Amino acid sequence: MDKFHQAPNIYVGEVNIKVKNLDYALTFYQNILGFQILEKSDRKAVLTTDGKNPLLTLEQPKDVVAKTGRSSGLYHFAILLPSRADLSVFLRHMIQAGYPLGAADHYVSEALYLNDPDGNGIEVYRDRPSSEWRWNNGLVEMATEELDGNGIIAESDAEWSGLPAGTVMGHIHLHVSNLKKAEEFYTKGLGFEIVSYYPQAAFLSTGRYHHHIAINTWQGEGAATPPKNSVGLNWYSLVFPDESARENAIKQLKQLGAQISEVADFFVTEDPSGNQIRLVL
Repeated sequence: MDKFHQAPNIYVGEVNIKVKNLDYALTFYQNILGFQILEKSDRKAVLTTDGKNPLLTLEQPKDVVAKTGRSSGLYHFAILLPSRADLSVFLRHMIQAGYPLGAADHYVSEALYLNDPDGNGIEVYRDRPSSEWRWNNGLVEMATEELDGNGIIAESDAEWSGLPAGTVMGHIHLHVSNLKKAEEFYTKGLGFEIVSYYPQAAFLSTGRYHHHIAINTWQGEGAATPPKNSVGLNWYSLVFPDESARENAIKQLKQLGAQISEVADFFVTEDPSGNQIRLVL
């Protein structure tokens, strides 16, 4: 796996989502997806794949409500597996579990798609080596083609034992209300580069990854920000390589008029569509 999720890049570290019933959701995230519990309280569970670092947190808000239609927020968070063999083991497990799946070959990656019991979107994927990616005029070639499921299944006959320790949060894909405003926030504010376009969508990264963040207006221009107690995205974190890089991003965000607040050892902001971001080191 190439080194796109470490310094000097800026990348997604952790995702926090809201669910209607924490215990019910945990059954899915442990037994179907393969996470381990790092910490748990009545309304919150921190999940990990290596027993040390949080990757995904589930929270059950008071008076929680189901996802609202045509709103900004989470399209999917994407779990990046270390190898094609790991994707093989996971795919066989999902078939045996009988859980509904979508699938696609994106040239740069091979991906499986599913929803959790609350409708939160999830991608589980493996990257092809970056030496095989094709770039034209600063943009990486991506598409949505049929996945070679049989080839993936043949890659490994190992037993499934949960998500491997080398799993990372590969990227996050967000519904936004205005693509141009979101592009400006993530490029001029946070320092990402646009590396691909799709109808009503843009893909952004640092370090020439195929994307750490994707944004789309597939819920419609002007999509409303969902209620705070709605199922969906609570926040996600962006990991900066050092304090200087984070300070520079904060300065640029303030110049764009974004609101920034300091909490403990991190800063909090929101993109123009209300998606909350923690800026961490």
